[in-house]
Amino acid sequence: MQSLEDRLRIDLLQREASGLLRELPDNRALIDFCSNDYLGFARDEHLKKIILQNFHNKQFHIGASGSRLISGNSTFAEKLEKKIAIFHHAESALLFNSGYDANVGFFSCVPKRGDTVLYDDLVHASIRDGIRLGLAKSFSFAHNNIEDLKRKMSLAEGNVFVAVEAVYSMDGDAAPLKELAKINGIHLVVDEAHSAGLCGTNGEGKVVEEGLEERVFARLITYGKAFGVHGAAVIGSDVLIRYLINYARSFIYSTFSSDFNLVAIAAVYDSVEEMRKRRARAFQLKTYFTKRIEEKELKSSFIQSDSLIQSFVVGENHGCKNLEKILKQRGFAVKAIVSPTVPKGAERLRISLHSSNSELEIDELCEIIAENRKS
Repeated sequence: MQSLEDRLRIDLLQREASGLLRELPDNRALIDFCSNDYLGFARDEHLKKIILQNFHNKQFHIGASGSRLISGNSTFAEKLEKKIAIFHHAESALLFNSGYDANVGFFSCVPKRGDTVLYDDLVHASIRDGIRLGLAKSFSFAHNNIEDLKRKMSLAEGNVFVAVEAVYSMDGDAAPLKELAKINGIHLVVDEAHSAGLCGTNGEGKVVEEGLEERVFARLITYGKAFGVHGAAVIGSDVLIRYLINYARSFIYSTFSSDFNLVAIAAVYDSVEEMRKRRARAFQLKTYFTKRIEEKELKSSFIQSDSLIQSFVVGENHGCKNLEKILKQRGFAVKAIVSPTVPKGAERLRISLHSSNSELEIDELCEIIAENRKS
């Protein structure tokens, strides 16, 4: 009989042979074109000093010591949630330890047996996992396809939830939120992971930018991307937040975030002017990047995106991984996204642009890709 260790080893060898083996990288010494730190706050020395100064206060603790319902709650956490709700034009907010926890918590408990969740085919794994843990029926619809969504609505029953991302993490394209908001009889849920901090006058997100706050049932805001820190929040009505406190298992049964993380989140919300400057710089670089890929005749291999996520389609796992390796050897951190994370034939390099990048770095990156486009 095959041992468990042998079975695990065989699975890993098969994954390696197909170009799918995951390994932990350390890209911190490389030029960053792969992280979600769009505005550079995660490495900002000035912000670090502000966070440390604010944390040196006797009311703060190193650890939460329990869940919010046991010993992890604080006046500071509640005030921060009010700040978050006001900033994003919502009635209420609830902090979670991560975007994954927030999506799993919401989708596993709010849609009930007899309800239906319709989700865009490209939504994040955390939404899919939350749906799987829940009792509602679920159907996917073709990416950003309103007509397919309406066809799937004929299969729906009970309360109908429609789950989308404001900006999609793999293709970098945006959901048709205004069209979705016009559909009657749905509860629209928008994951703003890649739009919060980047869209809206002050970084409030795509929903606020398009004036749809009253048409969206719930939004997810994450802090590990444009905000550069850690954690997440679900924002919506007072009733929704009270319900999550009582029924979201990833909230109820998890030790809460440290006060240090909360202080960091608050510090970024207090940096609105700096966020505006960095956002403008980041999108200037995006315009420059678009110009350079056109000059290098690379545009046809890139997925159309108005966001800071730019994807160069290679179309094969090994070639995609090889190009990632070449770029790493030249000092650039760019992430290869391979199937089945993306469909077979759509394997790509996912390039994230940041306010901290330079035109010279973009020039060299595009040059290397052009030299090795058939790798």
